[in-house]
Amino acid sequence: MNKSELKQLCIKTIDENRDEIIRIGNEIYKNPELGYKEFKSTEIVKKAMENLEGRLETEIAYTGCKIVANEEKSGPRVAIIGELDSVVCADHKDANELGNIHACGHNVQIANMIGAAFGILKSGVFKHLDGSMEFIAIPAEECVDYEYRANLQKENKIKYIGGKQEYLYRNGFDDTDIVLQCHMIGLEEGKECIINTDTNGFMTKMVTFYGKSSHAGFAPHEGVNALNMAELAMNNIHAQRETFRDEDKVRVSMVISNGGDLVNVVPSKVTMEIMVRAFSIDAMTDANKKVNRALQAAALTLGGNVEIKDSIGYLPMKTDRNLGDIYKQNMMEYANLTEDNFIMDYQTAGSTDLGDISQIMPCLHVWSNGVTGGLHTEEYNMEDEEKAYILPAKMLALSLIDLLYDDASQAKDIIGKFDPFFTKEQYLNFLDDYVATHNFNYME
Repeated sequence: MNKSELKQLCIKTIDENRDEIIRIGNEIYKNPELGYKEFKSTEIVKKAMENLEGRLETEIAYTGCKIVANEEKSGPRVAIIGELDSVVCADHKDANELGNIHACGHNVQIANMIGAAFGILKSGVFKHLDGSMEFIAIPAEECVDYEYRANLQKENKIKYIGGKQEYLYRNGFDDTDIVLQCHMIGLEEGKECIINTDTNGFMTKMVTFYGKSSHAGFAPHEGVNALNMAELAMNNIHAQRETFRDEDKVRVSMVISNGGDLVNVVPSKVTMEIMVRAFSIDAMTDANKKVNRALQAAALTLGGNVEIKDSIGYLPMKTDRNLGDIYKQNMMEYANLTEDNFIMDYQTAGSTDLGDISQIMPCLHVWSNGVTGGLHTEEYNMEDEEKAYILPAKMLALSLIDLLYDDASQAKDIIGKFDPFFTKEQYLNFLDDYVATHNFNYME
């Protein structure tokens, strides 16, 4: 079969399975789970994969699953990824009793990934391609719920807070050469897809201020107020903002996760969670140094102590423009779009753990239409199931065919042109070395 015939067969198969693809996406939506808690979501995807031709793996990164096909072929391997986890937005009308909701669109990603798997594997198209492919349901993209993940780390159940980091550590990407992924976003009228995306990276910080308790009414002078240290620290950080360059897109987000125990006792222990984002690795480390200095100064001012536990969150993402061109061409040819329907380049201060993988191998991360309302907000809503669930599944599958058809010539060309910032070993050493040198307890 020629490439055009393979693509038409793939599209036909996805259309024949349209209702099942949408059902899976909606079932994931009704069962939102935070990162590394996606046990039911994993089971839903596993059941969908069980009838496909290929090797099925589960618990790939504590949770998650994948199916691999064409392993016997020596050509490049292309992965299509969907993320399993949800976010918390208790104000959303569909949030569950824990406040969890797929206002992140990850349930749509899973449907896109499964739909592409149906199109490639159920149709038999994969047998005509010159390389292998894997369809991955991966956990823990949203960097939230730090305490739970820290406990998993203490129990040696995971090493890294991000699902793709953990999957890489467990050798999951060892045979992978290219990664394809689609995300959802509401777009202005007339626009249907964002092709190329560059994002911030970030660092996470667990901060504990230690003071001294005393009666807040008749002996506050005998205490050392840890909550005041946290307040000072936030003001110190705000004072740093004009030292951040606009082009570095620095963002510092903070929450106080424990502000004391009793209102009539001077707080002796206060904990904070902090995220430091920036557009490059150098800008991340510079901003993080300034935040640490602000935290230390707050503790010193009031005569207390601060413990800072740093870790690399996710690295900045720069998607591969050659992969973007392939996806765009398929959208123009098979979705009847014109140049005016695309936003070619998008820079955002947001972050994703696909950024880490984009430092190692070529990655595609497009944004597709079909939803309305801001991501992670109560206004998020599925607007068009065809555009959200079905169209990206077809385009991801067609892009995979392009990459692996005709001795995988396009995949080999893209791999050959890619200049990685890290090897896998260098990347993991970078994560571990940073943590080893930047976790400390600052004493007066």
